[in-house]
Amino acid sequence: MAEDQAGGGSFMNVLLLDDEPLELEQLEYLIGKQFPNWQIYAAESLKKALALLEEVRFQLAFIDIKLRGSSGLDLARDIRKKKESMDIVIVSAYQDFHYAKESIHLGVMEYLVKPVLEDELKKLLVRYTENHPEFFAKTDLIQKVLNHIHEHFPEKLNLSDLAQEFHINASYLSRRFSEEVGMSFSDYLIQYRIQMAKHFMLAKRDWSISRVSAEAGFNTSHYFSKMFKKITNLTPKEFRRSYGSKVN
Repeated sequence: MAEDQAGGGSFMNVLLLDDEPLELEQLEYLIGKQFPNWQIYAAESLKKALALLEEVRFQLAFIDIKLRGSSGLDLARDIRKKKESMDIVIVSAYQDFHYAKESIHLGVMEYLVKPVLEDELKKLLVRYTENHPEFFAKTDLIQKVLNHIHEHFPEKLNLSDLAQEFHINASYLSRRFSEEVGMSFSDYLIQYRIQMAKHFMLAKRDWSISRVSAEAGFNTSHYFSKMFKKITNLTPKEFRRSYGSKVN
């Protein structure tokens, strides 16, 4: 198994298991919207999830109980046998006492009932980060920079201007950002803009791809499409066609 470490600030590997593609995409989007620098690995089958576990060191897993031909609880049991440090969130469309009891026995962090609500998931993720300060502790400076990105992502942003605004050396800010966040300022900004573009495409069906690109902060539709494809393995049109019926 590859030892992918969760160092570098808030860098995280997250496993999602659900055999319903739309549910999987929605969960991936909601998590990515909150933490665009997390590495999310999606599996539509128990077999795929088990294969990922052999290759990646995960810190957190969201597991659907009801799978075609199997149960997500089987994966949870396997994780508990081999990876005691991984946190598990069970996701289910069933409020079943037996499932809940078994989940408690396995020491899962949370039991979420579908459909997963954004506010509920956000509160869960906030609690998770508070309980793992070793991954998420940030200085006031970097938190201010992140807040600025989240509030002004459609605008022209660069590290030099932010360094001037916060009265700090640009090279120092660049290094601290990478150390605490787990990726460069420019990579984080692109990841966040892509997450917001996903949101616009799902929620604003009447918007053209060109408008989505502009509203998300990209200078050109061509560059937006290029980066979207690189990060999601789908073109914007393919994403909207595949997941457009699942509007948040």
